[in-house]
Amino acid sequence: MNRSILRAAASTAFAALALLFAHGVRAQTGAAPDYAAIVAAPDRSDADRQTDQRRQPAKMLAFAGVKPGMTILDMEASAGYSTELLARTVGPTGKIYAQDSAAVIERFVKDKFDTRAEKPAMKNVVHVVRNYDDPIPPEVSNLDMITFFFAYHDITYMEVDRAAMNRKMFAALKPGGFLIISDHSAKAGDGTGVGKTLHRIEEATLKQEVEAAGFKLVAEGDFLHHAEDPRDIPVFKAPVPIDEFVLKYQKPQ
Repeated sequence: MNRSILRAAASTAFAALALLFAHGVRAQTGAAPDYAAIVAAPDRSDADRQTDQRRQPAKMLAFAGVKPGMTILDMEASAGYSTELLARTVGPTGKIYAQDSAAVIERFVKDKFDTRAEKPAMKNVVHVVRNYDDPIPPEVSNLDMITFFFAYHDITYMEVDRAAMNRKMFAALKPGGFLIISDHSAKAGDGTGVGKTLHRIEEATLKQEVEAAGFKLVAEGDFLHHAEDPRDIPVFKAPVPIDEFVLKYQKPQ
């Protein structure tokens, strides 16, 4: 083979590699999805749209930075409201693991998640029934993100080793992966003592527990902050919007 043919072959191979690399970079750094359009999908239920008014899901998805192709663990998925939104956002190339304990499913969730799981939007979801202090299947690792929406306070009055839970979440994330955690605000000094009565947790206490596992706080969202909430009323009986904090943690690279 002469030199001109070799040079042409090398040039073609280099161009192909460059194109593949460019596609890879775009996949990681491309424009964010249209979160508002995802939330506005016409096949979402009326009940979920009612919940949207309180949860501001487009802002939450944007704050979290959920993107197509991600693999995400949704802690205490319950009836799957957030799970479905995550599944719609990561798309067919992504995967969602929706975790809950058998006890919580039996007592509270019943068949609500299973009913939702029949929807086409949930095809990329795997239901994980495991205890909270050991929530990740052994074959699952290198997660892009873990979400824990408005449920950490519930764990505080269960027989759960929260330190072990947080360490397991930390280990399951890839370096640079994110933990997005939000909950209902309790008053300063309340700690975890009002988890069962008010369904709230003190933000400083949650931060302390999560950061003890190695997570580093990188962002705080104020889009669910409501200063009018006295934070001493049960969440389900409050006459005003609930004050809620939203935190974005990262596993160091």
